Amino acid sequence: METAHAAWRRLEPVHAMIYFAPEARRRYAELGLSGRAGYFAFRSAAFGRASAELVISTFYNFNPDVVRQAVDGVWETATPQQVLDARYAAAGEALRRAKVHELPYLSEVLTLTRRAAEAAREHAQGRPLFAAHAALPWPQEPVLQLWHAQTLLREFRGDGHVACLLSEGVGGLEALILHAATGDVPVDFLKASRAWPEEEWTAAEERLRERGLLDGDSLSPEGATLRRHIEDRTDHLALPAYAALGEADCERLADLATPFGRAVVEAGLLKVG
Repeated sequence: METAHAAWRRLEPVHAMIYFAPEARRRYAELGLSGRAGYFAFRSAAFGRASAELVISTFYNFNPDVVRQAVDGVWETATPQQVLDARYAAAGEALRRAKVHELPYLSEVLTLTRRAAEAAREHAQGRPLFAAHAALPWPQEPVLQLWHAQTLLREFRGDGHVACLLSEGVGGLEALILHAATGDVPVDFLKASRAWPEEEWTAAEERLRERGLLDGDSLSPEGATLRRHIEDRTDHLALPAYAALGEADCERLADLATPFGRAVVEAGLLKVG
């Protein structure tokens, strides 16, 4: 399980940069979309004309009022296919700027990642965001195939993570607060990006303290145990994809993935703002 997690984590910047790269902001601005409207449209376009309620349900941890405001009228501004085309164009531009297409072992990394993504398609039940993206055609360009494959693996894992949170009675806002309490991500970033009102954030913190999951602003021992359980269970639910590789190929992918993630980081594609 640790090897599978490492293979996903080390290559994840190849997917995640699409939420921060200026190429993406420029492409959705060209469609008349800005700010959160661009983000929600880019990630939900695989559903077709996704409603705000579908986005709220599947994205899980955003303030519903902000989602409704951002999604209102978005599909009258641009069609889902236009948004998908723009997303792939932005991904290709950004990854080529990072020179990912020139890295050694691209072909092998792509082969392994695509094998895992294709295996995940046999386990799509209960994973709506993954299933929507898995139904899209594969791009032709190798660097875009790699981005698409990692996108599938990210959404496969993400849908499983939501299932874990639901099973433990942790709502979207509560999940953000528990994440913030680990110190892994700045609380100000989570508050700004997910846009929950301060009073709702404070009320949710108090509920988590009453459950014994927070001690002040930090995780209590019970909270830390729950977080570890959710992360371990998420890793376990992601295993069907990586099990198709076997231990040796999964370890090979984890070893080869590091330069790809590093190239994205060094190109500044994960910078906020």
